Amino acid sequence: MKILYASSEANPFAKSGGLADVAGALPKALVKDGVDCRVVMPLYGDLKMKDKLTYVTNFSVPVGWRSQYCGLFTAQVSGVTYYFLDNEYYFKRTGLYGFYDDGERFAFFSRAILEMLFHMDFVPDIINCNDWQTALVPVYLNLYYRHLDQFNRIKTVFTIHNIAYQGKYGLEILEDTCGIGKRDQHIVEYDGCANFMKGAIELADKVTTVSPTYAREILDPWFSYGLDALLRSKQYKLCGILNGIDTEVNNPATDPVIAAHYTADTFKTGKKVCKEDIQGQFGLQQDGSPVFGMVSRLVGMKGFDLVRSIAEGLIAEGIELVVLGTGESGYEAFFSDLAARPPGRVGVYIGFNAKLAQQIYAGADVFVMPSKSEPCGLAQMVACRYGTIPVVRETGGLRDSIQDSSMGRGNGFTFAGYSAHELYDACHRAKEAYWRPDDWQNLVKYAMSCDFGWDVSAKSYEGLYNEVVNLW
Repeated sequence: MKILYASSEANPFAKSGGLADVAGALPKALVKDGVDCRVVMPLYGDLKMKDKLTYVTNFSVPVGWRSQYCGLFTAQVSGVTYYFLDNEYYFKRTGLYGFYDDGERFAFFSRAILEMLFHMDFVPDIINCNDWQTALVPVYLNLYYRHLDQFNRIKTVFTIHNIAYQGKYGLEILEDTCGIGKRDQHIVEYDGCANFMKGAIELADKVTTVSPTYAREILDPWFSYGLDALLRSKQYKLCGILNGIDTEVNNPATDPVIAAHYTADTFKTGKKVCKEDIQGQFGLQQDGSPVFGMVSRLVGMKGFDLVRSIAEGLIAEGIELVVLGTGESGYEAFFSDLAARPPGRVGVYIGFNAKLAQQIYAGADVFVMPSKSEPCGLAQMVACRYGTIPVVRETGGLRDSIQDSSMGRGNGFTFAGYSAHELYDACHRAKEAYWRPDDWQNLVKYAMSCDFGWDVSAKSYEGLYNEVVNLW
């Protein structure tokens, strides 16, 4: 089976969020399982590992009434073939997104993905598109390429990583920039505007999300950002597959940036060294208190309004708190102020530091993730891998990956309602469990033994791809 995995970012070349982790790890797992899966992404100006790229060819891409240059480059990493589409006007910039012409940039990218197939000896059975940046691929395929022999059997899968970002623009973008005339604009028109994601939901053969719970949640108006009615009408082709994590990169036995290596059988000494290291870096007291860690964007959607409500109460109960992230100024100021107070119970790093994040995963005792909405989440899985027990709200992938240990065998502590009281109760239960050493060690060992690798998820994707190939 041949899969073209279309993504606007992928590790190890470019990353702004979890999509890059998935686009870097899932194709690798599929290739390991014998699937010919290749990745296509833009050639950004600040792309990493440019020295590995090899020039293939160049061609023209229709953009509305114009044609634009596109260069095609390739590279091989971990057995996966990557393709890079180059246009310096669109992509030679600092950063990936947030530009005034993002709609045009990714309309070009979506069309170029299809055009490049004329210039290579690889014709995929399925194109797996991801989020709004590649949502026009199924639209263009059905409007302009389906009648050609080379394209008439290609199927499409569209994966929603975060439904909050849909690629919404004024209708005027369609004809001039996207090349979609008035006759066909109904395909992407939704609620009075052009909505790229809506077009993919309409025309893709299957629509997936990054966890089974999230696939159910987005049928509800509270989670769907306006697309619930459309999704309910297309529910027959909607499913959820839980993401995995790269267990080679996230491995406490080999991680080069943590203070000591350990496994599920040797964590007692290793985690103690890692904990002392993180406490030392943040100037915290080393009196045996449990360290609660957070690595996240500091925004309300991640539950920081709840954390702000209970932080001082938790500290008074005897925990230490370490927070790494950047986001809304109000949260940055609150936690910075909390860290400045004596007597060294709170450590805060405003910004993102990948090395320090790994050290927090390894050195904290508890990982707090009380998200209002979380399509999948990877941090809670990484935390388990490092023996750091998650406290999570039961939403999206958090619900699918973490089971409460209070009522029996589980790998964390969970709460259901979005309330500070329920978060406080879950944190309190985690703190109380920490002070029962035998129970805690059994919990840590069980959490570390949970398999969140991509092998299981890759099998689910293979089953989905086989189903799609046989649709018609």
